[in-house]
Amino acid sequence: MAVEAVTAARGRLVGVSSEGQHVSFRPLRTRRVCIGAAVAVVVLFAVIGTALTEVGEGVFRKGDQFAMIALGVVFALGIMAVARPRVEADAVGIKVRNIIGGYELPWGAVRKIAFERNQPWLSLELENDDTVSVLAVQAVDRAHAVAAVQSLRALHAAARAAEPVAG
Repeated sequence: MAVEAVTAARGRLVGVSSEGQHVSFRPLRTRRVCIGAAVAVVVLFAVIGTALTEVGEGVFRKGDQFAMIALGVVFALGIMAVARPRVEADAVGIKVRNIIGGYELPWGAVRKIAFERNQPWLSLELENDDTVSVLAVQAVDRAHAVAAVQSLRALHAAARAAEPVAG
């Protein structure tokens, strides 16, 4: 079973290798919101940092102003960490990178790719009854999420069909 090319931005078929197809997905709306918020925080802290000269009896020097701007950059980097999730899959397995940590799993370890109603993101049900959240595929992305789920399920089904039957 082949995976069809996905037309959603940043969720398209990335490449075809000799082992099969490779797909990669990142959240769309979350990334846009994080980028906007990070830019706003840096601009806000830059304005505050440059505007601080004298407050009451206190005097802010250049070092204090640069520190304020640097603090804004640090906060912006923290905001951008929320945009970090990514999922990549090919014929061999799936790599999930969430905000903190990640997983690299062969398709044989994945029992089901679940995206139930009222779930904020995709989850993988593993053969050992564990669950792995995939924050890269979020319900708020609608068509992008549907394309991601279809592509991942097609790769999963193809890998399962290629496995030798035990017994």
